[in-house]
Amino acid sequence: MSGQDRHGLSAADKQALVIKCYEALRAQADDMLKLARDEAWGELIELQSRYVIEVERLSRMEQELVLDAPHRQRKAALLEAILERDREVRERLVARRDELGALIGTSQRRRDLSRAYRTASGTNVVDAEYVFVGNRETPGAS
Repeated sequence: MSGQDRHGLSAADKQALVIKCYEALRAQADDMLKLARDEAWGELIELQSRYVIEVERLSRMEQELVLDAPHRQRKAALLEAILERDREVRERLVARRDELGALIGTSQRRRDLSRAYRTASGTNVVDAEYVFVGNRETPGAS
């Protein structure tokens, strides 16, 4: 087997295959960025899971593989594009996390206020509709 591995791939074939994998990762990074921009969080998480699997597979494929200069340059350009997309996806995920944190904080404050204005029996200390609307009838009476 001169110049070929156990799968019948030459060094040039392996290099081309690795570059195709990086191109596929860049396409997935494009898709993830689009999903982040569209705020399709569930789909983004699913795609990220598949992306991580592909990165692991590519890492194993690249072990002991030395790329020639043109393939190294192409890989570097693809990595740069992937990392740029990844940066924006991460920024959008952090913004979403902060947004969710603020919503949770608001919800917790509302719950705490609600608890603060309830008596031990579970009824409201103040019936806001009765007090603020000016309804002078007994609350709940028609």
